[in-house]
Amino acid sequence: MGGIPIATMLSALTGWPAVFVRKQAKTYGTCRLAEGADVAGRRVTVIEDVLTTGGAVREATAALRVLGATVDVVVCAIDRSGQPGGPVTDVGLETRSLFTKAHLDAARAAARVVAT
Repeated sequence: MGGIPIATMLSALTGWPAVFVRKQAKTYGTCRLAEGADVAGRRVTVIEDVLTTGGAVREATAALRVLGATVDVVVCAIDRSGQPGGPVTDVGLETRSLFTKAHLDAARAAARVVAT
């Protein structure tokens, strides 16, 4: 859910369509797993706010791939995994983050030095 505002803003700024993936398709309304543009045959980037274990990203990626999308990149605001390359390399995803756990730890340490 935290990635929705980020994806919405990126879509507005780039003009690229946004698609929102549910954990499971609803049994009413559109009954779709992914709402928005058709992803079949398209390259899709997954957007996440905070990436720790990558569970939600793995599920969304698997669902998008079943629908025919090519998914090989996840963009996140914060990668808290502490793993080189991010936590989802096992499913063929490259993680691109604005900040990592190391960045946040360094900022916290610097703040302590300034405050003392």
